[in-house]
Amino acid sequence: MPLPGVPLEKLGFLTIGLFDGADPGPGHESTLQVIELGERLGFDSAWLRHRHVQYGISSPVAIMAAASQRTSRIELGTAVTPLGWENPLRLAEDLATVDVLSGGRINPGVSVGPPMRWDDVRDALYPDTADVEDFSYERVLRFLRFVRGEQASTFSGVQGIETFSSRVEPHSPGLASRVWYGAGSLRSAVWTGETGLNLLVSSVVKPEGDDGPWDFGAIQAEQIRAYRTAFAAAHPERGAGRVSQGLVVVPTDSATAAQREKYAAYVESRTARTAEPQGPARLLFARDLLGTSDEIAEQLYAHEGFREVSEVAFALPFSFEHEDYVQILTDIAERLGPALGWSAG
Repeated sequence: MPLPGVPLEKLGFLTIGLFDGADPGPGHESTLQVIELGERLGFDSAWLRHRHVQYGISSPVAIMAAASQRTSRIELGTAVTPLGWENPLRLAEDLATVDVLSGGRINPGVSVGPPMRWDDVRDALYPDTADVEDFSYERVLRFLRFVRGEQASTFSGVQGIETFSSRVEPHSPGLASRVWYGAGSLRSAVWTGETGLNLLVSSVVKPEGDDGPWDFGAIQAEQIRAYRTAFAAAHPERGAGRVSQGLVVVPTDSATAAQREKYAAYVESRTARTAEPQGPARLLFARDLLGTSDEIAEQLYAHEGFREVSEVAFALPFSFEHEDYVQILTDIAERLGPALGWSAG
């Protein structure tokens, strides 16, 4: 539990990897350079967010494969891969391959539910099976079985000159222990603990009930505690499950005046949505944390959800320039991290 005097154990960051649709190469190269910078700065992990039919990373597995060959230490993850877009067996093959290539540094984060804008993409994504696709937790369990090396085929052996395996190949033995679930509700947090997965929490929660007042930190802390209780009851031999929090932080220590003005406008444009749950799903968003590293550290120590975790993957703002990310990541690693007791390994 990070309180003043208790060091934060692991420091990571999350990026969406925006690019220009007319010229996508520079944006993808910027993402790889940001990951390389994160390793040089000592970050423990870099996480990629999926953005399908948008101008953000649509294939984090490919980006992680490239990043694995340009880094040697930093862990690489997805936060999160929506499994409604994926074939669990094929995803297990891809992730195991990249895990082998990276030397065991991959942290797959997943979620379930119908793909975003389902009515618009269903005919392209599942033209023949849309009405029978299972977007429930069972899709995660299928994926886990393949990652763990359980049966994927009823045949193994030699046929002609080819050798077949009954499981997904390659098999990466440690990968299953590094699978995370992105939960935002009490129900999903409990299920994550019962299933024995690591827990990713972010800047979005789904409150219980319809009445306020809405305290984001208190809601998130309740979910994390419920996860830990469920994990301990279902898996007493494994100790505590890992939990990582992903709030948006924008330190301004070394920012120029123009950057500070841009950052303040960005945060202000997103603040109204934090007052009450939004949309049909009634999702509550956390406030972005803007200021000097000392000011952000003070806000984090007052955040009930943050006080329940020892790992973070701070989310980078979506729409900034490469030089902005360099400044923000440098300030996080050199100023905010140390203010939270973290030190580069």
